[in-house]
Amino acid sequence: MQTDQHIWQVWARTLQRWGVNDWMASFLEAVGPLLVLGANMIYLGQPLLHNIFPDDHLVALAQLLEDPVQTEAFANILREEPSA
Repeated sequence: MQTDQHIWQVWARTLQRWGVNDWMASFLEAVGPLLVLGANMIYLGQPLLHNIFPDDHLVALAQLLEDPVQTEAFANILREEPSA
């Protein structure tokens, strides 16, 4: 989980840099139960996606999407003000 927190911070900084962090947080909260389908799609697509994304990031994303508590925690991170 500690490693996942580090990965979440990397994602949050990237989404903040792109200016879509608030939108992504709202999206994660809005789709709720459908996130489990997204997690399964990541697991199924992992053999293809591992050339684009690190395997630990794919696993962390799938686990985040499967667990509503983790999803809410990540949405809260996205809504935090970026540190300077």
